[in-house]
Amino acid sequence: MAVPVGAGPLDAVIVGGGVIGLSAAWRAAARGLRVAVVDPEPVSHASRAAAGMLAPVTEAHYGEEELLALNLAAARRYPSFVGELEEATGQDTGYRECGTLAVALDADDRAVLQDLHAFQTRLGLAAEWLTGRECRRLEPMLAPIVRGGLLVAGDHQIDNRRLGAALLAALDRQGVPLHRVRAAELLVRGDRASGVRLADGTELAAGQVVLAAGCWSNRLPGVPPEALPPVRPVKGQILRLRVPEAYAPFLSRTVRGVTKGSHVYLVPRADGELVVGATAEELGYDTQVTAGGVYELLRDAHELVPGITELLLVETTAALRPGSPDNAPMIGQTVLPGLIVATGHHRNGILLTPVTADAVAELLATGEPPEVVRPFTPRRFTSARAGGPGRVVAE
Repeated sequence: MAVPVGAGPLDAVIVGGGVIGLSAAWRAAARGLRVAVVDPEPVSHASRAAAGMLAPVTEAHYGEEELLALNLAAARRYPSFVGELEEATGQDTGYRECGTLAVALDADDRAVLQDLHAFQTRLGLAAEWLTGRECRRLEPMLAPIVRGGLLVAGDHQIDNRRLGAALLAALDRQGVPLHRVRAAELLVRGDRASGVRLADGTELAAGQVVLAAGCWSNRLPGVPPEALPPVRPVKGQILRLRVPEAYAPFLSRTVRGVTKGSHVYLVPRADGELVVGATAEELGYDTQVTAGGVYELLRDAHELVPGITELLLVETTAALRPGSPDNAPMIGQTVLPGLIVATGHHRNGILLTPVTADAVAELLATGEPPEVVRPFTPRRFTSARAGGPGRVVAE
């Protein structure tokens, strides 16, 4: 149970009310720390727009073995994480152990998936190669031209919007203050982060500050340049469709496709929603939905599942993922004492929520990061820029 906020400084103020910031506050408050969250629009932006895929095996990439280990650790924590959250709030998070099917439409795309399967096999990951006929037996709505696919029974999904709502309810029950105001400035006293000043002039004194504001985490005035996380916005456009009752069930599991080199995913919710995404565009802080983006998503989804044209298009969204120079998260203490960052999760923000929350709570309580997040210290970029032993990456 959280300690009620009274007079005197907080143990920590968390800047950012997406699922990363809210879950970190929830875990920290459960350890008895006095925390507050600052965000004018909590559970918006990427946390609201995401598809909620929990797919560490399907999204395994060459050269990202450390990130894969972190993703797998997060996936293992999800059942207990959502169990605790649902018990604490009485709210359903939409967590579904439904598996993922990745399919290919032509010989070239099949070769890409077979190469991925070989990589997964070398790493000891559980993925089963299926013929096109076997894929269609699992998902009858797939196009007849599907040439093969990978069934990953352990890659699941969660409804990220329900997750965000449950986290807000959990913080409310713990008595954690949520300031729906913009953080205007980091307060630094004695060469240490000491709180934040809000846009309305309120000052929140705190022993530590956590920057968890996604791709805006490097835009808080008052943060010394050397402590700013090198995070950038990566635009993603995403669609939400509604499956009429006459077409249900449309898909029984997440379907990911490689279509002529393009990637698309379809995530079916239990309530009849179908999420289709997502583009990856390096366009700065642009969040406009474009006709081209919607067209490409519908075109590629139609290639995989022709019946998608019969569904109702109910929402189009564009949001910004936070990307780091190596597309892996930054979780840990910065070079400024008292300032912790938790950002840069890129395409894995929803998946990495449990492990990031636990890591931030541990850092706030003990000053030491858990072993699983040590490779993802934000100082790896600081050292590289200074010519030290950090990871050298292109920025």
